[in-house]
Amino acid sequence: MFSRRHGMRAAAAAALVLPLAATSQEAAAAASGPRHDTRLRVMTFNLRFASDTEPNSWAARRPVMRELLRHEAPHLLGTQEGLYGQLRDIAHDLGPRYDWLGTGRAGGSRDEFMAVFYDTGRLEPLEYDHFWLSDTPYVIGSNTWGGAVVRMVTWVRFHDRRTGGQFYALNTHLDHRSQPARERAAALITERLGGLDAALPRIVTGDFNVAAHGNPVYDAMLGGGSLVDAWDAAERRGAQYATFHGYRPLVPDGDRIDWILTSPSVRTHYAAINTYSRDGQFPSDHLPVQAVLELGA
Repeated sequence: MFSRRHGMRAAAAAALVLPLAATSQEAAAAASGPRHDTRLRVMTFNLRFASDTEPNSWAARRPVMRELLRHEAPHLLGTQEGLYGQLRDIAHDLGPRYDWLGTGRAGGSRDEFMAVFYDTGRLEPLEYDHFWLSDTPYVIGSNTWGGAVVRMVTWVRFHDRRTGGQFYALNTHLDHRSQPARERAAALITERLGGLDAALPRIVTGDFNVAAHGNPVYDAMLGGGSLVDAWDAAERRGAQYATFHGYRPLVPDGDRIDWILTSPSVRTHYAAINTYSRDGQFPSDHLPVQAVLELGA
């Protein structure tokens, strides 16, 4: 049994948290793995909201998305931009081993979600909450920093069934136009992370809409040594590409605007940017970023 952080209940009574079933039998078998394997497969993925616009409609992209997610079978998946119906589709395509938590950034099932999918055979949510990236973080749909749209965070405290340990997962999507809004969002997220149980590791996933390195947003998120970039910390990594491609040719060594950040104590065995497509069709206008982590018991 898990609970929502009590401080959020009154302020967000109208917000729906919508856990839904979501992996194929093949992925379920892969996700279970040997009992001694404590590595955790993590992915961050801006899904590109579902639309009917061709040539990259959700109907065209969904089968490719299904193939990618079933093959990779992440234990933890932080998504951005997903709409409620789209998330239901992904949940259906993944199958009953997965579940998810989230709420729309305008409240309930409205607008985009910062949904967190998880492998129920590996992870058990103990506590979760949302806050909005504004001066009034517990006012649903609030936007006070001049951002182009409402932005928010979903976080979960998980119990790892395999190791017996716990950790926090935080998922977000920063503004795509306003640098000041992004900087204030990074400061708020850092502040809120500091208020969580310091003994537990953190995993932060998101589309930050700025390149890693050389930006105040990146500096704020990694400032003080409380988080590290899993890409940089990885013992091995795949080829780097710009993680936003907009359905155009991929850009080698391009900007990583989608990040997985972790506590320094977390070991990153491997990091990769997944370039999977089928017959020229990508599942999204972003490439998912993946990491194989070890949090310890």
